[in-house]
Amino acid sequence: MTPLPPSEASEQHALAQRVRAHLQCLVASGGLITYKTLASAMALTPPNTIHRVTQALEWLMREDAAHDRPFLAALVISRSGRGLPAQGFFDLACELGRFDGNPMGGEAAVFHSAEVAAARSYWSTAAVREQADAAC
Repeated sequence: MTPLPPSEASEQHALAQRVRAHLQCLVASGGLITYKTLASAMALTPPNTIHRVTQALEWLMREDAAHDRPFLAALVISRSGRGLPAQGFFDLACELGRFDGNPMGGEAAVFHSAEVAAARSYWSTAAVREQADAAC
């Protein structure tokens, strides 16, 4: 992966932290969100809104993996009828050593369901919830 110029990396990090705060608020409602809805919630404008969202989610996945946390990014799904994240989520989960299955197969749905449950459990614990409530 080619390092980003400092200004671009700073922008991505800032967006990733805004996305994290939004998803932490979403944990309380128990819902999932689509990439497009998340882009709108972040007030992103074209071009490349979905790409910027996926980059922010990948940033969060790397942070969560580094801190041995469930993937908060699991709360974001594709608007396709499968109710799962896009393949890039599973590809990165595989790269990070968390998923070893077919992103288009049943293993993906099982992994995603478990990751959503783990993320909700982790991010709704009292100490973490207290931090997130300030942003909501």
